[in-house]
Amino acid sequence: MSEKINFTLRFILFAVVHSLFATAWIKKYFQVANRQGYRLCYNVVSLAMFGWVMSVYRHSDVLYVAPGVWSLIMYLLQLVAVVILVSCLLQTGVGEFIGFSKSLPSSFINSGWYSIVRHPLYFFSTMFMMMNPVMTSQWLILTIMGTAYFITGGLIEERRLKAEFGEAYRLYQQRVPFLIPNLAKFRWSVISS
Repeated sequence: MSEKINFTLRFILFAVVHSLFATAWIKKYFQVANRQGYRLCYNVVSLAMFGWVMSVYRHSDVLYVAPGVWSLIMYLLQLVAVVILVSCLLQTGVGEFIGFSKSLPSSFINSGWYSIVRHPLYFFSTMFMMMNPVMTSQWLILTIMGTAYFITGGLIEERRLKAEFGEAYRLYQQRVPFLIPNLAKFRWSVISS
């Protein structure tokens, strides 16, 4: 089996397992006993599986290398994406994301980066992947499949958020785009939020 097919199949298996463990019935089963332990276990298993996916390639064909200053610009854009991702995690709560916090969110976040795009973690993760100045076949497959997975995950998450927050979330959906930021609404207050 070729490395590309093996990588693709591993990514699909990762996506299926990751998605199954994010379903309401699995969460409900584990959260009855220990919500904090569930989230932490979910992240550890996801990280281990993602490492397993990425370990498949021994040699990945280089498709292109951004020349000269373009390479530096792309690295800078990746750095910007990472800074924004960290900012989003700080805004939503790193402890909650990792699984160290016991608090349950009482409302959804709609300020800061979440005021210009409903899923900034997905958008800026995609931006990070697309801005890699050294594009290999493995990275291209990861970018395409990762983007498809983010879109699918975002759509599923939207259903859960609508069910949980009702009309408030529907109004938020009307105001804020799904995955492509509305930069016309961008304000410098986003950075300070």
